[in-house]
Amino acid sequence: MSEAGAAVFAHELGAPLDLHDGPGVVRAYLGETPPNVVYHHVREFEVPIASGSYRHDGMIVCPCSTGSMGRIASGASSNLLERAAEVCLKERRKLILVPRETPLSRIAIKNMLELTDAGAIILPASPGFYSANDSVERLVDFVVSRVLDHLGVENNLMQRYGEPAKRKHPEE
Repeated sequence: MSEAGAAVFAHELGAPLDLHDGPGVVRAYLGETPPNVVYHHVREFEVPIASGSYRHDGMIVCPCSTGSMGRIASGASSNLLERAAEVCLKERRKLILVPRETPLSRIAIKNMLELTDAGAIILPASPGFYSANDSVERLVDFVVSRVLDHLGVENNLMQRYGEPAKRKHPEE
């Protein structure tokens, strides 16, 4: 998480984060720290994910500010998140960016085109409404499902077009 992301998180969710408290940041998102989650501070550059020799299946930046997107597109990373994204591009690994802002400026659109040409997937948080998504949770699940689909992670978070619903929400 970038420093700006931590500030937005604190403002929008009322949960201030100390980026130096890795377990605290993970708990803020997940409620607990799963054994397969590793936290690196955004200012650390001497960690495995900053290197192309570190093997992984890809990276998701969600949400991704247009500022981060621009720095990734130009190859001018200022933090670990942007460096790890640049590594994905240079190593031809999946990089999925979920833009945060709307509307988009011409500069942001040009950066998205540059990133797409470099191999990134730009996946705006635009839910489909064909699945009778009648709650905010279902709209979020739709977008999360699409992001996971593009990384190759099996999920049943949404009703897929033309298929019957596979799961019910807890409130049903």
